[in-house]
Amino acid sequence: MKKIFNFFTVLGLLTLAGCNSDDFLDQESPDQLDSSTFWRNKSDAEAGLSATYALLEGAVDEYAFTEVKWPVEAYREDICKLGSDALNYQNWVELADFTYTNGNSQFTSYWTLNYRGISNANQVITKVGQMPSSAITDVDKNQIIAEAQFLRAYYHLKLILNWEKIKIRNKYITDQSQIDAPLSERTEAWDFIISELKAAAQVLPATQPAEKAGRATSGAANSYLGFAYLTRAYEETAQKQTYLTESLAAFDKVQGYELVKDYVSMFNGTNKNSKESIFELQFSENTSNGAFYRTALHFWMGASELGGWDEILPTDMLMNEFKKEGKIASTGNYDSRLYSNIFFKDPYFNDPANPRIFGQTYDDKFGTTDKPVFRKYLPPTQEQMDTEFLGMNVPLMRYSNVLLMKAEALNELQRSPEAIPFINEVRARADMPNMVGASYDAVKAQIEHERIIEFPLENFRFYDLRRWGKTKSALDAVGRTNFDPAKNNFYPVPLTEIQNN
Repeated sequence: MKKIFNFFTVLGLLTLAGCNSDDFLDQESPDQLDSSTFWRNKSDAEAGLSATYALLEGAVDEYAFTEVKWPVEAYREDICKLGSDALNYQNWVELADFTYTNGNSQFTSYWTLNYRGISNANQVITKVGQMPSSAITDVDKNQIIAEAQFLRAYYHLKLILNWEKIKIRNKYITDQSQIDAPLSERTEAWDFIISELKAAAQVLPATQPAEKAGRATSGAANSYLGFAYLTRAYEETAQKQTYLTESLAAFDKVQGYELVKDYVSMFNGTNKNSKESIFELQFSENTSNGAFYRTALHFWMGASELGGWDEILPTDMLMNEFKKEGKIASTGNYDSRLYSNIFFKDPYFNDPANPRIFGQTYDDKFGTTDKPVFRKYLPPTQEQMDTEFLGMNVPLMRYSNVLLMKAEALNELQRSPEAIPFINEVRARADMPNMVGASYDAVKAQIEHERIIEFPLENFRFYDLRRWGKTKSALDAVGRTNFDPAKNNFYPVPLTEIQNN
């Protein structure tokens, strides 16, 4: 995904509040190409698109990727708490205890990185759209533009999920006077995101060839379209039935995927771009020609006892949720997702005949300490864990998410019996029996339970709580009483953005 970033890094560094785009390209491009002469052929168009993908989740920076994305998205969730090292960083602590101001550096970077992605997408859409047929075929042009539209929608979606109002940026900025723009009404932002995803879904292919793994497909566009409609349905209650119906229609178009039995494999680098993965952030250990596509995510996620930095840990609430149904899995254990997501003191991880934590038992690693720690995003071996950078991918949208969102839409449409098979499909992968109950309330409660334990560290929990109107009660229940929905349901617009405009 980032193979051309070193060459085309200028696109990844453009900011909406910075200098004129053309001047920036003129000054910084190593081969002296400016934006009026770069777009010569399909290769240039693909390079521009690759630079637009490069900004996904801030992954262009091996440290900012982890130190911006997860503090901003995960620390405010009731299923996570700060590890020992995280307490050393005041800007992270502020996010967790809800004492931040609009000057917080982490969500300021998050805001900026997503707008950089939007800036790149706008340039691709404009410049590729202007390329003549002698330079690129209509088929290639249309697909590249559709992928850029998907990415433009994705970056806007990341922003609208975290800020109550955002600036819609849908034009390539060529003049300083075009930079200033007001915050858009939330309904206007949703309209734009939805229209972009719809347009992209009509053009994008159902699958991408192996050499383009990780690039957008119609399945990805429809998955996020359904997610957008589902979220909006709870915000605009007068249109709730309409938006739920639209979300269901989008989810119905997500075809050709299936659940992966080996849950762990999707997060430890052994099963990249699996049959369950709908959209996935690409990393690689390839370092040829000075390339850098790797990540230190495993250190950030790993406990100190495992060689990690001890930045994030599961809460007691999450552990209790995993264990809530008891040892009723067909394996004789708790829900299998517990063992896939968390290392904890349990006979399963303390079997000397089958040591499951990097070739050792839990007691070997943790001694007498009873400290649950995250397993997700850690590699299979201690040798890999001790390696500075790895090439493990990060799934961003999985088929299990579509199944549970589809079940939620059906249940909210009072079609509860139709929702249950989708819930049970997800449970079956975790070796769990079919859910009990069939009423609206029973299905709703089951969906909430499944979403907690299916997606730890995938950062959907806060959006789920806000959608259901439960942010305050959930955070109060884990002792985080500083949370004020009026102030903390969304982040404030960054101070730098206010100053620049």
